[in-house]
Amino acid sequence: MKIVIVAPDADKWDLGLPNVEIVPPRRYITDPRFLHYGRCRVLNLCRSYQYQSSGYYVSLLATARGHRPTPSVSTMRDLHGGFFANYIDSELEEQIQKSLTPLQSETFTLSIYLGRNMAKRYEKLCLRLFNMLAAPLLRAQFIRGRQGRWQLRRIHAIPLSEVPDEHRPFLMEAIRDFCSSPARAVHALRPAAFSLAMLVNPDDPLPPSNRKALDNFIRAGARLDMSVQPVTKDEFAHLPEYDALFIRDTTQVNNHTYRFARRAELEGMPVIDDPMSILRCTNKVYLAELMAHHRIRTPKTVIVHAENVHSAYRTLGFPCILKQPDSSFSLGVVKVDTPEEFAAGCAEMLDKSELIIAQEFLPTEFDWRVGVLAGKPLYVCKYYMAEHHWQIYNKKAKSEDGKWGMTETLRVEDAPAAVLKTAVDAARLIGNGLYGVDLKEINGIPHLIEINDNPSLDAGIEDEVLGMELYTAILKEFRNRIVNLRSRSNV
Repeated sequence: MKIVIVAPDADKWDLGLPNVEIVPPRRYITDPRFLHYGRCRVLNLCRSYQYQSSGYYVSLLATARGHRPTPSVSTMRDLHGGFFANYIDSELEEQIQKSLTPLQSETFTLSIYLGRNMAKRYEKLCLRLFNMLAAPLLRAQFIRGRQGRWQLRRIHAIPLSEVPDEHRPFLMEAIRDFCSSPARAVHALRPAAFSLAMLVNPDDPLPPSNRKALDNFIRAGARLDMSVQPVTKDEFAHLPEYDALFIRDTTQVNNHTYRFARRAELEGMPVIDDPMSILRCTNKVYLAELMAHHRIRTPKTVIVHAENVHSAYRTLGFPCILKQPDSSFSLGVVKVDTPEEFAAGCAEMLDKSELIIAQEFLPTEFDWRVGVLAGKPLYVCKYYMAEHHWQIYNKKAKSEDGKWGMTETLRVEDAPAAVLKTAVDAARLIGNGLYGVDLKEINGIPHLIEINDNPSLDAGIEDEVLGMELYTAILKEFRNRIVNLRSRSNV
């Protein structure tokens, strides 16, 4: 893919890269050939990104032309609006402390050139800040707080004129690396008609898709003229280079997965899971209220808080289940058998959240899992309980094989109609994405347990019936959304 660098002093540049064109802002804005230039990336190095400035219009028109600008207009808005605090999560906070704690001063200023700094010890921090706000030239100002912890006080874009002369050679090197990195190389093969970023975490001990499933998505994409590219959390800045985002990393509201989803939404990209689905599905208090409001049958449920913690169990009896609002993979879920265990379990969980969930215990041989895509059932599984355990996953099992119960995958048409209807009705209350709906069947009556965004899609389990068609169906949904988006853009 070609790269256009827009810089005020374009006539002084010579990067020596064949796929890079360097032009001044006015030429990019006014030259009609850029209207039909084809897909490209635009590195916007204008003096200012203020509203209605040349820099603003470069990125705005790049978006309208189907180009991929850095920074995007939404990043400009966040920079000028001071919204950077919304992007700071525990991972970035930890990196700030790790990088700056050795400093003896009370303030520190960090120059960030396309995610890099001349001092290698700050490069990880620079990359995280660049991923947070992908503007080419940034300056971050930190201050040491009262308890000795460093705080990001301000981060803003700077013009080329503020880059010291002694930093210019390093900046040119950073720009060359940015333009010639593998993700940006021009390939001899015709580029795919569609591109999908697939967010993964190679270090996740319980990933939502195993290695073979991820490979199957890539293979299925090739058949659909879609490039499926695995990306990690460090590639946040490159997200706008793709047509859509598919999250195959364990989602949480307070980590990078939500930031990726939100960035994709701001860029107008189709995304699964979308931010609202993550917010809704990762909080079981919200799900309990939503299901109760819409009269979806669930196990008997009580929302526990400080005022009712000593009486809530009387509604449920024993044994009963306690759940942290953001529990997943059977973690953060405990079974209690006595008032004393109930009180101890609640005390531990309420220390982390104002509200938690308590539910009656419904013992079953297996849980139903219905995969719902865009409001329609896609696959159906039975997840059996782990041996000698009441959940499908037993984290305390001595062997790896003993941690999981058996699974059985069925054709959708062979699943009970009531189970399918309850799953679809519940999923549609969340959104139009991809959900794994868990249910228990008691005397033929389905009881909804939870709705999972980012459901498990493992080769050998969920694809046992559909095979490659499971992966193809999901990618076809992405393709349809991209096509619809492009059609609206061309109206």
